[in-house]
Amino acid sequence: MTVIRRHDPEARGFASDNYAGVHPEILQAIAEVNGGHQTSYGDDVYTERLQEVFRDHFGPTAQAYPVVNGTGANVVALQSMTSRWDAVVCAESAHINVDECGAPEKVGGLKLLTVPAWDGKLTPELVDRQAWGFEDQHRARPRVLSITQSTEVGTCYTPEEIRALCDHAHGLGLLVHLDGARLANAAATLGVSLAALTTEAGVDVLSLGGTKNGMLFGEAVVVLNPESVRGMAHIRKSSMQLISKMRFLSVQLEALYGGDLWLRSATHANAMAQRLYTAVSDLPGLSIPRPVQANQIFAVLPAAVTERLRKRFRFYVWDEQVGEVRWMTSYDTTEEDVDAFAAAIAEELTAG
Repeated sequence: MTVIRRHDPEARGFASDNYAGVHPEILQAIAEVNGGHQTSYGDDVYTERLQEVFRDHFGPTAQAYPVVNGTGANVVALQSMTSRWDAVVCAESAHINVDECGAPEKVGGLKLLTVPAWDGKLTPELVDRQAWGFEDQHRARPRVLSITQSTEVGTCYTPEEIRALCDHAHGLGLLVHLDGARLANAAATLGVSLAALTTEAGVDVLSLGGTKNGMLFGEAVVVLNPESVRGMAHIRKSSMQLISKMRFLSVQLEALYGGDLWLRSATHANAMAQRLYTAVSDLPGLSIPRPVQANQIFAVLPAAVTERLRKRFRFYVWDEQVGEVRWMTSYDTTEEDVDAFAAAIAEELTAG
């Protein structure tokens, strides 16, 4: 059967880094491991090799559990860190609270305790708003602090900020989970290692992204502190996140993190966001209220301009009440893509 291409392969949008295709180096890695038979469900040589890759990044106790998607990674991670009466403290804007259809609570069997954070970043003082009542039988017991790097609004925690949060959380008896769907973008922006933002800062469990940085599918739960989890393998299976042909997921993670592809891809995506910011930040009728630190830009536009512009380029409205939109760049965004989008923004703003 001949597959018919049903889209323009040159088309680019600014809605999500999930819109991008698979990085050619990752496609090549999948093709390389396609021959012959290999043991299923993670007992293959590629998943074994992946453990070495992640120990090189995160330290000798790191243990990786590849999963299908980001929601699965977060649910599996948080479920392994909590009991049925426990709660997770997180920002109101956290992906686990806003974008996962209640899966952490419905599937993970835990309670989310949210805190407002305009820039997406929690502080020890903000954590204290929900980290109380540990012995109150009428309230879900705070057990985990979950932070996101980079955050849902494109900001980045420094290693020192994460260390302060981890020290504070651990002092309260909380474990720390980091949703690192875009951890690579934060590390690239800050010029630090993946370990500096996780293991070295005191994070216990990491949900490590892959799809947003060029993989076909898949993420990984990386246990940094073995004493912080229980039943991980069983939870992954019962949460329907254990795939049979694991080699095709593990080899993608190896291709991404076994060399510098993760850094090259994230650095490029971040650079394209900065190029777009530079091109449009001074345009009359447009404002950018949030810092641009990774591969996301949040802009406020007149509603009519947004409506016309979305007919030309795909992107999402973030807050309809104030006219805030989100523009995202990816590993395959080109300078020409950015320049064409910036020109369209200027044109529509001029049109009124």
